[in-house]
Amino acid sequence: RRQKNRSGGSKMTTRLKRNRHKRGHVSAGHGRVGKHRKHPSGRGNAGGQHHHRILFDKYHPGYFGKVGMRHFHKQKNHYHCPIINLDKLWTLLGEEARLSAAKAAGKAAVIDVTKFGYFKVLGKGDLPKQPVVVRAKFISKLAEKKIKEVGGAVQLIA
Repeated sequence: RRQKNRSGGSKMTTRLKRNRHKRGHVSAGHGRVGKHRKHPSGRGNAGGQHHHRILFDKYHPGYFGKVGMRHFHKQKNHYHCPIINLDKLWTLLGEEARLSAAKAAGKAAVIDVTKFGYFKVLGKGDLPKQPVVVRAKFISKLAEKKIKEVGGAVQLIA
């Protein structure tokens, strides 16, 4: 049985706790020889490179040490390159724009992905069989191949 305590959580009834059963037994289940001491092997992750080394090496290999090179004064915007795949390309303009572009013969819709915050176009998925001009900063080989297969073109922009 549990009863509500003042903070709203539940609290186990005292008479049902295991400690009540251990009353009168000297060591309370912790043994006479080894004794229940505070922190016999250190607190927390103490001894990972010393007396607990076997455990760390066995279950957490690579926990200690470093890897790779340091990059001082790293600025994230140098590496900022959001990607979009071909299967999501037309969702930028919407289904209505795609249908109206399909009706307009001899004209290809222009999708400038940088206007939507994407820099690179990757080639996952398929494009509908209609020409499209894709403008992007970077484009993968596969994406370029698939765009050209449906009669489209790629424009690289700075």
